[in-house]
Amino acid sequence: MARLRIAILFGGISEEHDISVKSAAEVAASIDTRKYEPVFIGITRAGAWKICDRPGAGWESGPCRPAVLSPDRETHGLLAIENGACRAIRIDAVFPVLHGRSGEDGAVQGLLELSGIPYVGCDIQGSATCMDKSLAYIVARSAGIATPEFRVLREADEPAADALAYPVFVKPARSGSSFGVTRVARADELPAAIAEARRYDGKILIEQAIAGTEVGCAVLGNSPGLIVGAVDRITLRHGIFRIHQEAAPEEGSENAIMTVPADLPEAKRDEIRETAKAIYTALGCRGLARVDMFLQEDGRILLNEVNTLPGLTSYSRYPRMMAAAGMSLGELIDRCIALSMGG
Repeated sequence: MARLRIAILFGGISEEHDISVKSAAEVAASIDTRKYEPVFIGITRAGAWKICDRPGAGWESGPCRPAVLSPDRETHGLLAIENGACRAIRIDAVFPVLHGRSGEDGAVQGLLELSGIPYVGCDIQGSATCMDKSLAYIVARSAGIATPEFRVLREADEPAADALAYPVFVKPARSGSSFGVTRVARADELPAAIAEARRYDGKILIEQAIAGTEVGCAVLGNSPGLIVGAVDRITLRHGIFRIHQEAAPEEGSENAIMTVPADLPEAKRDEIRETAKAIYTALGCRGLARVDMFLQEDGRILLNEVNTLPGLTSYSRYPRMMAAAGMSLGELIDRCIALSMGG
């Protein structure tokens, strides 16, 4: 039987470019090449698309050739430039191993919808809603899911220093991996924190700090048939969780301990899993997503954020949670592709 040709997109223009390259390298090492013919499409930081041999450090310096994804449904794939000529390459499905802006926000999903090519992960609406933390909070609240108290600042807005009780977190509304996030303990720290967040997004979220710990749950599938991974828990020694900004994240976090499965009673882990499924469904997710939540000291569970294309690196939370539930990365990739194609 002929192998399915799967385009794996990675890199991109967001601040999470390097994380995406690492995620794609793990996908390249784990995808079943007996079933799939992977085509690796790297997107440079400037936004140029290139077919390359394999994702990894310095991928742009290897043999590459320009390629673009055609929105023409008859093409159903890529247009590659080879020896000065344009050649169409049919693609059966796309796995966008992209994080952040133009990867998780609905932009590339819109292009894929135009192309008519099946793709892994959330659709345009689910991607855009989850990427914007303030929108995700509003939708979640309408479904009866608890969230932190928050305020939104747009570019022309002046912060109300006393709008929330301190401490608060100031963060870009549409970014990931804690880029631009600052914990603010006093009103006089607010302007610098807002300026830092605005380096990444013009829309800013000021969010009440939650007394408790962060927990997460990997979710796979399309409602109502959802699979959940093991719950994890993050314990901070100090500061905030910034795993992807560590000098050597493969060796662990300098200030955080991740426990999988979470060191919580089974009944509480079950409640977290059910809450994750409810959030995933309310926000219109499909395919896969990692649902991050806060577990308060009083036992209440609140939404933190939803990552619709979570990291798949060797140290990322999503594959570790699925592995703890008995699913390897190779099997996870296989299920994601099958889901994208209606399986």
